[in-house]
Amino acid sequence: MPLSLGWLSAVAAGVFSAHVLQKLCFPYFWRDFFFLLKVVWYGAHLELSNLTSRVVTVLDRFVQQAHRIPDKPFVIYDGAVHTYRDVERRSNRLANVFLERVKLRRGDCVALLMSNEPDFLCVWFGLVKVGCSVAFLNTNIKSKSLLHCFNCCGAKTLIVGADLVECLDGILPSLLEDNIQVWSMKSQSEHTQVHTLLDKIDAASDKPVPAALRAATSLRSATLYIFTSGTTGLPKAAVITHLQSLKAAAGFWVFGATENDVMYIPLPLYHSAASLIGIGGTIELGATCVLKKKFSASQFWNDCRKHNVTVFQYIGELCRYLCNQPKREEDKVHKVRMGVGNGLRQDVWREFQNRFGDVKMREVYGSTEGNLCFMNHIGKIGTVGRSNFFYRLLFKYDLIKYDMEKDELVKDVHGFCQRVEKGETGLLLSKVSATSPFFGYAGSKQLTEKKLIRNVFVKEDAYFNTGDLMSEDQDGFIYFRDRVGDTFRWKGENVATTEVTEILGQVDFIQEVNVYGVEIPGFEGRAGMAAMIVRPELTFDGKKLFEHVMKEIPAYARPLFIRLQEFMEMTSTFKQQKFQLVQSGFNPLTISDLLYVLDYQQQNYIPLTDSIYQSILAGDRKL
Repeated sequence: MPLSLGWLSAVAAGVFSAHVLQKLCFPYFWRDFFFLLKVVWYGAHLELSNLTSRVVTVLDRFVQQAHRIPDKPFVIYDGAVHTYRDVERRSNRLANVFLERVKLRRGDCVALLMSNEPDFLCVWFGLVKVGCSVAFLNTNIKSKSLLHCFNCCGAKTLIVGADLVECLDGILPSLLEDNIQVWSMKSQSEHTQVHTLLDKIDAASDKPVPAALRAATSLRSATLYIFTSGTTGLPKAAVITHLQSLKAAAGFWVFGATENDVMYIPLPLYHSAASLIGIGGTIELGATCVLKKKFSASQFWNDCRKHNVTVFQYIGELCRYLCNQPKREEDKVHKVRMGVGNGLRQDVWREFQNRFGDVKMREVYGSTEGNLCFMNHIGKIGTVGRSNFFYRLLFKYDLIKYDMEKDELVKDVHGFCQRVEKGETGLLLSKVSATSPFFGYAGSKQLTEKKLIRNVFVKEDAYFNTGDLMSEDQDGFIYFRDRVGDTFRWKGENVATTEVTEILGQVDFIQEVNVYGVEIPGFEGRAGMAAMIVRPELTFDGKKLFEHVMKEIPAYARPLFIRLQEFMEMTSTFKQQKFQLVQSGFNPLTISDLLYVLDYQQQNYIPLTDSIYQSILAGDRKL
């Protein structure tokens, strides 16, 4: 008996010691293990279904849910409830109109220019039901960029929301000249060559079109094109496959959301976060989403209380706006338990949770076209994701040395890249392989190739260049540090500096221009700034520049600051030098060059004085 007790005591002591050791040395082991188990199970399930049966797409999942829970609210918009059956039937009507009246055929690409509204989803689903791929157009893009988007993805049909028809003014002749047919979500059209859809929907059948039209033959076939700004100037059409759509649709589920959750989606549907993670995730769970046309900080919590919202999508800037709202007694009176998004600063994160309660913030890192995703399932403040031994087995990524001042990779004597040490900042690269494919951009092999770095560690290897500087600490937490190259982020949008540079270069008095982003304390991302040289025979004209910028450049991409220079500094490889300009910021007391600031009230670029500078720092001036 004593021997048995001694043996049991030894086992118990061993188990307890192992438990204590695990807690001390590997505190996140089990949380990591079970989280990755869900990720692996879902991925394996996708690949297995691809091999053994017909590919089940996000749209197929929607149709299944519409039959399973027809009367459950799918979308709540502007107070109106649209059930799964409602959206299914209306998308069927649209599908029949697309076949019979618009004369679309399986394999066509159709561009969609619509604001957030239920009909965005109905049109999207209707198009996919007839076998079309859909290009989501950013509602902020202007003239030349808009025309460029059609050339990228080969779309010959445009469907435009009723509130956005005026965006076509000035480019409609060019669209028609390129044989692009334009259909608006209206019953009547002021333009004789813009066709109408609403009047035709009412007369159409709500019976399903043949399912064979939407059948996908491969997980890797394209279903969407989502436009992303990059270093090449004009928007690029990222190819979104069924595989990517299905992976994104699992995001809410992986973080622990269920069909009983109510999702709040205030982000634009033309971005992958709202459409793929938000709508796709709602469909995957069979949940309900509250869709907003546009984010409103003043309405946010009232909406959440009114509709019993439990999960919301965010970008960091959105949370900052909420924290800047006047404090109220009912700030913690809501049912929101989780936020899913990206770009949340540490200070805003802490302030948000202190003020609005224990809302679990789940950061997701990844680009629309990228082949790598980090997910902060632990919820550690300030981190964008988490890595560990298991994760590295599944997803091959590296942080490599990068010289910010020279704007180039740091290589060894053999010409290969060098990994950074733990805790050091490096450029994030993700290995391209059969399990982590990069599908690239539509219409240009050159753009796709430009996003890859080859011969990184050995000959002929290939890595996707994220363009992001990251660091990883000793515990495996990933931190975002900065962006490199010619892209910065402002107001939740990526700004391609070369595109802005090209547009500014059209102004007659500008000889040379260098666009970059500068940090403003208290603001997420970087604000646009342009250093420029004025032609010797001309003078700077702030009013003319203002008019050009307002007409040609989306609000988020407009340079807020102008810096006049006598000459441009160049790198050793003859690129414009941005590093020193970014570092020096926009302080008129430390910069000898003339500085100007965008002023909407005066409709002009006016001299940036110290008092204006101080008002910007204090947050008193609207940017």
